[in-house]
Amino acid sequence: MKLLSAVIIMISMLISAFATPTFAVEIKGAGATFPSPLYAQWAESYKTETSQIISYNGIGSAGGIKFIKAAAVTFGGSDMPLSPNELEKFGLIQFPTVIGGDVPIINVPGIKTGELVLNGPILAKIFLGEIKKWNDPEISKLNTNISLPNLPIVVVHRSDGSGTSFVWTDYLSKVSADWRAKVGASTHVQWPEGIGGQGNDGVAKNVIDISGSIGYVEAAFAKKRRIPVARMINKSGKIVSPNMKSFEVAARNADWLKSKSFNVSLTDQSGDEVWPIVSATFILMHKTPVDAAQTKAALMFFSWAYEKGDKIAEELDYVPMPDQVVAHIKKVWASEIIWPDGKSFNLQ
Repeated sequence: MKLLSAVIIMISMLISAFATPTFAVEIKGAGATFPSPLYAQWAESYKTETSQIISYNGIGSAGGIKFIKAAAVTFGGSDMPLSPNELEKFGLIQFPTVIGGDVPIINVPGIKTGELVLNGPILAKIFLGEIKKWNDPEISKLNTNISLPNLPIVVVHRSDGSGTSFVWTDYLSKVSADWRAKVGASTHVQWPEGIGGQGNDGVAKNVIDISGSIGYVEAAFAKKRRIPVARMINKSGKIVSPNMKSFEVAARNADWLKSKSFNVSLTDQSGDEVWPIVSATFILMHKTPVDAAQTKAALMFFSWAYEKGDKIAEELDYVPMPDQVVAHIKKVWASEIIWPDGKSFNLQ
């Protein structure tokens, strides 16, 4: 009888062990800081719904590109789209997830968020070190309704390789021939002026701590930290504020379906309501997965994000990708990723 009881207990334990749910392997990504707040929220909601863990380390776009090329992560994040040639060279695909804006953040005594107005050429001169004080005549001419202090301008920029820097310098290159010739656009440039900060956090901390400073971060980050921002005069000569509407208007000009490898720049677009410093953020993955199961799990996550993550994105001031673009992205997954079994990607 005791033997029978012991057998029954052992069988019950085995059934319980096999019935206990197992959690999926953690899927790792790294890269652009621009979408980090969004990816964190998406991952939290996705884990609640599916138990799948998605981790994303916002180390900057340069780091994301480096990590995915080395297959150190399942997916990389970059605000700078790679060229079709570079994608082909490293066997990668890229696709956009959301659209957002970069904003100038400021610490000017007596000036509240949205009160200061700047334009592209002035911004370029500030970051070139040519405009050195806040009461410079060029700035004062745009801001006759506020009192600007006789205070030195302290420029703050990213010290790490950053997609946010690429978007920022891409915009400055379009509005300033001097910037284009002397500095150019990249994730990491030789800054002619200022002090560096690591990531959005480093730039924000320096701006918050240093009176008279100006820097740049993505809009959701500035909003979350309640850091004062400047408004901008756009290509059409209109004063605009950074918000969902001004980002969305800029995004409408993108012809994603005709672009090769989704390589599209959204900075300095025309239109009365357009925010001038807008960009998509991109995911990079290998066409031939190092680990097919992890790659599929990552694509399942992004498919979920496209389907159910729009509200979360909008709450953080990101613009979701249009439905027709999402459909095109999934066609790219199916046609360009080479699976071990020779079949196309599907959600089953």
